[in-house]
Amino acid sequence: MLRFKILASVVPLLAAAVFARAEIGSVSHPCIALGDTSVELTSLFWTAGVHVAFTEDPSRATVRVQITDDADAADFAVVDDGLGSEPDSCQASPSTRLVSIAAQPIDGGQVIYLSTEGPADYRIYVRSKSFSQREAAALIVGAHGGPRHLQAASL
Repeated sequence: MLRFKILASVVPLLAAAVFARAEIGSVSHPCIALGDTSVELTSLFWTAGVHVAFTEDPSRATVRVQITDDADAADFAVVDDGLGSEPDSCQASPSTRLVSIAAQPIDGGQVIYLSTEGPADYRIYVRSKSFSQREAAALIVGAHGGPRHLQAASL
């Protein structure tokens, strides 16, 4: 009977470890390189140092991000599905900043208003099969932690 109790308590822990390893080891999370630091989205909110949320109400936003159709007018552009994409530009390192998208604003976290109209703290251009506009906005805000314009980022 004791063996059965031990087995019954170990199986859920093993399943959780396998799930966590698959989630942490996944390379499919959107990521950008910013100087020597990389910024990556994570679905494991407890591992993220930065949490952002989105709102449909511009008065609740702490950061405004405008979606633009002109890459030259954007502060940050994501076009990652062509021949020139750089698959190794974001490698996990101690300086990797993890960002999570929360369903509700978390104390101290940025609240993003995403629209096609200005004014905006950041302007983004996104043409990608692997990045959504929300993910690109979360990465750019997570990289800077607030309404400051981006200096130089690469994918």
